[in-house]
Amino acid sequence: MAKKDKIIMNKVEHNKKRLIEALEKSLGIVTKACNLAEMGRTTFYNYYNNDEVFKAKVDDIENIALDFAESKLHNMIASENTAAVIFYLKTKGKKRGYIERNEVTGAEGSQINFVVALPSKDITSDEID
Repeated sequence: MAKKDKIIMNKVEHNKKRLIEALEKSLGIVTKACNLAEMGRTTFYNYYNNDEVFKAKVDDIENIALDFAESKLHNMIASENTAAVIFYLKTKGKKRGYIERNEVTGAEGSQINFVVALPSKDITSDEID
């Protein structure tokens, strides 16, 4: 490899390192990290889409940021924040029935009949009844 190519490779690796460090400081916010590293978002996404090692580091930082946010949510739950408890149950407690559901009924709770027409077959009025 020519000396010029090595210099370019070192610069690219240095830029990636700067972006990763800035991303850690910004808790995964790409625009903020790019501003801190004084690089464009296009450069960031070029590295992200073409370098598996860089991509893995970025994804790891995103998971750390998510863990941080989840810990804040748990702190709010521990301090009896009702909205935080409801949010957690709606998102994590679905298997236990903590989910909002909408029931669709007719006037005064009467039944609604639906007819679904399939594009592959013409439905006649005799088939609807």
